[in-house]
Amino acid sequence: MTRTHFENRYAIGPNEVKGFDTQQLRDAFLAATLMQDDTINWVYTHYERFMVGGAVPVNETLTLETLDALKADTFLSRRELGIINVGGAGVVTADGVEYPLNYKDSLYLGSGNKQVTFSSVESTTPARFYLNSAPAHQSFANKRVPFGGGKQLQMGSLTTSNERDINQSMINSVVETCQLQMGITCLKDGSVWNTMPAHQHDRRNEVYFYFEVPESQAVCHFMGEPTETRHIWVHNEQAVISPPWSIHSGCGTQNYSFIWGMAGENLDYSDMDFHDPNQLR
Repeated sequence: MTRTHFENRYAIGPNEVKGFDTQQLRDAFLAATLMQDDTINWVYTHYERFMVGGAVPVNETLTLETLDALKADTFLSRRELGIINVGGAGVVTADGVEYPLNYKDSLYLGSGNKQVTFSSVESTTPARFYLNSAPAHQSFANKRVPFGGGKQLQMGSLTTSNERDINQSMINSVVETCQLQMGITCLKDGSVWNTMPAHQHDRRNEVYFYFEVPESQAVCHFMGEPTETRHIWVHNEQAVISPPWSIHSGCGTQNYSFIWGMAGENLDYSDMDFHDPNQLR
């Protein structure tokens, strides 16, 4: 039987966060241990009922099992799932169809898939599947997107320390989804700031999963209301949950990459309320 760990986190408003200390912030918004060998980990956020997780098949094939919190016969009865591999070569099998995923490849699974498994090609270099899931009102086709196969943007500049490549792997012009969107942002050498100027979108939540962060380095993630910001120090393969009322931005001690995932009111990637650096407090 697959070992599955589930954590339920209820939504928290901006007034409560104003009084949080460092540990309370981390307990509420940091998913620090998603990637564990031979385990599927889930954090259920209650922001848009968004779920963030990780699956690392090392010595066995892992099965996506339903959870009591979902009150459903299968995990994808009423949900859709986005998967991005941040490890060695792996395979996701959905109802008998195999989808090979190399490093940074993406896969969308629509609602209605019944049997889903995760496996690695080599146990010495296991796949590390990062997972996002959101409720789905209808079923769309499964689709694999190789890294670089979606829509690509180049943004920022070295002058402002935020030159970056944005790989929109799972947006509505690339993959048809109900509400889930995902992609990968890679900062260039010498750039450390992500998502600056910062923004909010009260119509959607968002989760940032940081990776390609060297063991000796870290990223300072900024959250909170634009005039009431807080920060959380993040290390490799850790995720920060951003409520709809919060900004989400970060600055690293060197360049890094992160996966962004979101769900909510609309599928308009450009629906953002921006706040210039001189407006932040």
